Amino acid sequence: MLMRTDPFRDLDRLAQQFFGEGPAGRPAAMPMDAYRSGDDFLVHFDLPGVDPETIELDVERNVLTVRAERRSPAPEGAETIVAERPSGTFTRQLFLGDTLDTERIDASYDAGVLTLRIPVAEQAKPRRIQISGGGGRKQLRG
Repeated sequence: MLMRTDPFRDLDRLAQQFFGEGPAGRPAAMPMDAYRSGDDFLVHFDLPGVDPETIELDVERNVLTVRAERRSPAPEGAETIVAERPSGTFTRQLFLGDTLDTERIDASYDAGVLTLRIPVAEQAKPRRIQISGGGGRKQLRG
């Protein structure tokens, strides 16, 4: 059996609930990392304990919405002794730039991490333009 020994933990939990960051309010936001690697933009969301069937991804007008649900493992009617892991529905929105190809987003979920791979749009990639005329040909980056 687990025993609680930190008398201030309940005060911290109460403060989180009061300010809307705990189970009584909105669950804390899902942590993420985002970076560009070559021609792809990658985003990793930490979603440990989330059933992949509960994850929803929607894109509307360059706004990507990630929604996931973590259910409590305790059966209904069980006496909860400690509940520190947030449960409920988590939602996070990302505003994507016009330079990303939202039609070709690839999503995978492995070991509690949701990974999104968003390609950079072809029109946003740098390209060389040939200039003709004069004495020779020159190349400019455009």
